Amino acid sequence: MTSPSRRRLKTLAGAGSAIYASGDTRPDTGISRAVALAKKAEKEKFTALFTADLLQADPDGLSGSTGSQDPIVTLAALSQVTSHIGLIATVSTTYQHPYNLARLIGTLDHVSGGRAGWNAVTSSVGEENFGDIQLPAPEVRYARATEFIQVINALFDANQPDAVTRSKNGSVSIDPRKLHPINHHGDFFRVQGPLNVPPPPQRRPVQFQAGQSEEGLKLGAKYAEVIYTSQPTLEDAKAFVERVHHHADASGRRENRPLIMNSFHSIIGESPSDVARRLFEKHERIDYQQGRLRVADMLGGEIDLRDSPLDQPIPLRLLPDVEQVNRRRGRAEIFKRFALQGLTLRELIIQAQETGHWFVAGTPESLADAIEERYRAGVLDVISLHGLGQADQEDLLLNGLLPELRKRELIDRDYSGGGFSGKSWFARAALKSVFHLP
Repeated sequence: MTSPSRRRLKTLAGAGSAIYASGDTRPDTGISRAVALAKKAEKEKFTALFTADLLQADPDGLSGSTGSQDPIVTLAALSQVTSHIGLIATVSTTYQHPYNLARLIGTLDHVSGGRAGWNAVTSSVGEENFGDIQLPAPEVRYARATEFIQVINALFDANQPDAVTRSKNGSVSIDPRKLHPINHHGDFFRVQGPLNVPPPPQRRPVQFQAGQSEEGLKLGAKYAEVIYTSQPTLEDAKAFVERVHHHADASGRRENRPLIMNSFHSIIGESPSDVARRLFEKHERIDYQQGRLRVADMLGGEIDLRDSPLDQPIPLRLLPDVEQVNRRRGRAEIFKRFALQGLTLRELIIQAQETGHWFVAGTPESLADAIEERYRAGVLDVISLHGLGQADQEDLLLNGLLPELRKRELIDRDYSGGGFSGKSWFARAALKSVFHLP
C-alpha cells in the first residue's frame, strides 16, 4: 500500500509514429495507427504521451525513427482524438526560438484543452542543419537554454488571464491592453513581446527538462517541474537525486523540488524461462558492427572501435575525458563508468542497446518489484513504460505489468482533477505557487 501522503507514480507512453511509409495501402495509415495507440494509452490511464526528437537524419541508423516527425504537429493531431492524456513534446532550446515556441506550445495547450507540456533539450546533433559549423559547447548550450526558459516563462506570465473574452455567439475578442511586453535583452535573445497567443489554460504548460550532465542538472533543478534522466542502477539514481535536491535547495526550491522521471526499458515475459528466451533472442539480433558505432557514440563520438576486440575491455587510452565531450556528456559519463568497471566491448554493445537507460528483463511481478524499489527509495516519480504498440510486448504490458502496478497501488486507476489539464498530478501546493498553477 502506498502512503496516503505519497503521490502515485505517473506513467508516460511514447506517441506512435504518424508518418506514411511506402507500401501503405492508405496515406493515413501512420496517423491512424498513432491515433489508435493514443486512444489505447488513454483507456489505460497513462498520464501523458511523450515524444522524443532529433534534428538530423541519423547517417548510421542508430536512432531508429526518432526525429522523423515533428513532435508538436503530431501531438496537436492526437489532441483531437483524446480528452485527458497529457501531450509532451521534446524541443531543442539550441535550435528553436523562445517566442516561436511560446506560440506553438501555447497553441497546443489551447487546442488540447490544457494538456500540453514540453521537454527542453539542448541537442547533441543537428548543427549542420541550422547553420552551425560545429555544435556549440555544452556550457554555451546550457547558458542559452537557461535564458530560453526565462524568456518563455516571462512571455506566458506577462499576459493577463482575462485578455480574451467570448461573446454569446462563440466568437472571441482580445484586449491588446492586457497583453504586456517583456522587453528582454539578453546574451542570446532580444524579445520585446507581448506574446500574441493569449494565456493558455495552464498559463505555463508543464516544463520537463532532459539532461544529466552537471550543467543540465543545475538547469533542471532551477526551472523544471520534471527532470528526465537516464540512471541504469538504483545506486546511480540515488546519487543523481541527491545532486538534484542539492541544486534545487540552493535555488530556493526545498519545498517544491522537481519530480524525477526515468525511462524504463524492459523485456516482459510470462515466466522466467520465457524471459530468458526473449532476452537471448534480443541479443541474437544485435548487429555488433553497428554496435561498435553505437558504443563510440555513447562515449562522445570521437573514438574508433571498429577494430577493437569484442571480448576485451576498451583500452583506457581510448576512453574520453568526459569534461571534453561535446555531445551527450551525461551519457558519456555512464558508459565510461561501465568501461572502467571492466565490461568488454561486447558487453558494452549490449548495454548500448538501451542507450544507458534503466533496463530490466523479467515477469510482470519482478518488473513491478524493480519499479517499486525505486519508488520506495524516493528516486522515481514519473516513469516511461515501453511495450505499447509492440506485438510481442503489448499484451504483457496491458494485462500483466499495469495490473500488477495497480494492485500495489503504485499507479493511478483513473484520471483525477481533470486529468493532465488540472496539473493535479503534481499535488503540491508549493509547486502551484511557484509555477502559477490554477
